[in-house]
Amino acid sequence: MRILLLGAPASGKGTQAARIAERFGIPAISTGDIFRTNIRNGTALGMKAKSFMDRGELVPDGLVIDIALDRLGGEDCAKGFILDGFPRTPEQANALDEHLAEKGAALDGALLIDTPESELISRITGRRTCEKCGAGYHVANIPPAREGICDVCGGGLSQRDDDSAETAMKRIGVYNSQTAPLIEHYRARGALLRVDGAKSPDRVFADILEALAR
Repeated sequence: MRILLLGAPASGKGTQAARIAERFGIPAISTGDIFRTNIRNGTALGMKAKSFMDRGELVPDGLVIDIALDRLGGEDCAKGFILDGFPRTPEQANALDEHLAEKGAALDGALLIDTPESELISRITGRRTCEKCGAGYHVANIPPAREGICDVCGGGLSQRDDDSAETAMKRIGVYNSQTAPLIEHYRARGALLRVDGAKSPDRVFADILEALAR
């Protein structure tokens, strides 16, 4: 099974990718993980990517494609994979399509976890982190026993700067501008699957399994 996940920040992609990977015995692959592994191992592709990242520049499409497709050549991907964060542009999507076609394969589905913007902002702005041990909470979904106090170590809870409403809106805006062409790309190919990301994680996973079965 070859699955691509699409979804805005806080849509729950990471949670669902892990569940799908466990259910079907295939690796969940994120672009961030691929980059970090290549940089940590000092590969030629990783060092090229690092040179752009160190300058605060976006890694060019061609290099992202090379790194991602190199990862898909791994033995653990022989029976399938779940992609999170690649492709991000139409050029990357076309490269993935061509790569799979050369192997006589194709994506089984581009799975969109479609979540209302108001829900995304609520999830992001409600996050709280312990200043001492790093434990995570949410003011509505995973509240601490005592407001503002960590259940684990008693430390104070705070909101990260990048979880502010302003930053959340910017991140969602970037996602919308980048992903809209991809949604159309896969819809045109009959590969787009859509589930309601506003539901509970368990319900979303059940809907994902139903969508994949179809």
